[in-house]
Amino acid sequence: MTGTPPGNPPLRVGLVGYGLAGSVFHAPLIAATEGLALDTVVTSNPERQRQARAKFPHVRTVAAPDELFDRAGELDLVVVASPNKTHVPLATRALEAGLPVVVDKPVAGTAAEARALATLAEERGLLFSVFQNRRWDNDFLTLRKLLAEDALGEVWRFESRFERWRPQPKGGWRESGDPAEIGGLLYDLGSHVVDQALVLFGPVTQVYAESVVRRAGTEADDDTFLALTHASGVRSHLYVSSTAAQLGPRFRVLGSKAGYVKHGLDPQEAALREGKRPGPGWGEEDESLWGRVGAGDSPLTGGGQVAATVAGDYPAYYAAVAKALREGGPNPVDALEAAAALDVLEAARRSARDAVVVSL
Repeated sequence: MTGTPPGNPPLRVGLVGYGLAGSVFHAPLIAATEGLALDTVVTSNPERQRQARAKFPHVRTVAAPDELFDRAGELDLVVVASPNKTHVPLATRALEAGLPVVVDKPVAGTAAEARALATLAEERGLLFSVFQNRRWDNDFLTLRKLLAEDALGEVWRFESRFERWRPQPKGGWRESGDPAEIGGLLYDLGSHVVDQALVLFGPVTQVYAESVVRRAGTEADDDTFLALTHASGVRSHLYVSSTAAQLGPRFRVLGSKAGYVKHGLDPQEAALREGKRPGPGWGEEDESLWGRVGAGDSPLTGGGQVAATVAGDYPAYYAAVAKALREGGPNPVDALEAAAALDVLEAARRSARDAVVVSL
């Protein structure tokens, strides 16, 4: 991680939102990053304010974003981890206040909005980054390593699943059918699997999708499938679901020389939910969960060879943000990359609605 240069105080971070994203992901990762200091948390919920102060004794809490922006001159970075519908207006306010911004995914409801934010940031000469933490999942890092080593040959098909078994809805804005809320799995988990497919295999030329609302009491999609045709020739099949009674492999990647199959989810989210902080051994996975690389046999019956899982590294995201702000290093996730993923998500929504293949 990036260290704070001698004599330089840490960069002061204002965090807007202390729900799941803010409390589980952003706040602990910011606090664990050398060169960053969690200065202020914005939440109108008194209990969440108490929780934030209990976990981070030096943090200030305020009830509204206005109270944060009134102190813009005392901050060096704003992180937007509030509900999806607030991402664009809050990011806009931060940039107009002269502050670099990190925004949780999805950065916006449309690719046009994401590109407008990217343009505003460029005009102001400010960092504008999108929190696509799943680029630092252990399985994704492992797959990138295998591809760099040409272990699979030419990739023909990429299958990615982010499935859960949650037959009872939780309620809340994430399951709302109001388009303004930008809820549903297509834009939630879909933002992750589409981003990963684009990073691995490049631009998409065609999109087909099926999107269903299966659970009573849920208004937004909870079982969605996307088929992407990449300009490179790779076909990506992506599944996001809350209604999967039997979970499939997280990745199944088929190439001209071999395939890679990996089950289970990266352990970092579970560790963060349990209150653990990054340190020695962070992101490491038990060997019993490692995937396998091979051809001609099922990995479930011992086919292929064990592929050691690279340790997951969510802390690398904020370390890169700190380095970008301190030293002009590269933006870890550019807003235009997020806009390209939104192009795919918008096409998927049209495809599912009209039962057509959408060309990009």
